[in-house]
Amino acid sequence: MRQINPELQERLAQCVSALGVELVGCEQQPMGRQVILRLYIETPQGVSAEDCQRVSHQVSGLLDVEDPFQGRYVLEVSSPGIDRVLFTLAQCERFVGSEVKVRLHQPLENRRQFRGVLVRVEGEALHVELASGESVVLPFAWVDKANVIGKVTF
Repeated sequence: MRQINPELQERLAQCVSALGVELVGCEQQPMGRQVILRLYIETPQGVSAEDCQRVSHQVSGLLDVEDPFQGRYVLEVSSPGIDRVLFTLAQCERFVGSEVKVRLHQPLENRRQFRGVLVRVEGEALHVELASGESVVLPFAWVDKANVIGKVTF
């Protein structure tokens, strides 16, 4: 996951907030000669297709004026979903006790991917208990992408 420019993210958050919607996070991904910009939004009532459409329309206008990307871009707006991406330590704290999947930029103990229960967030690190019973401490600065593993029950 590639984070976007913090100044641009702040302007996007203000733009989205004016619509009564929270910007949970942003990521950009190069795809050939263009960039995919993904915005994850949330409201207390959940996210509707209309929310995504309103945010997309407003953000497109902002991006047309700011022109932050070289060349073309594709804008995607959605809810965080069941396997939501965790962008900040504060978001991680909200999901303590949940199963998570974490991918690191660099290996820790010869591994880059970890899956287990997020036991706690302490300082700038995630404490994760793996299925094997082993506990690992993952520096948040090393996290490339962290997701909650959503549970579906019928």
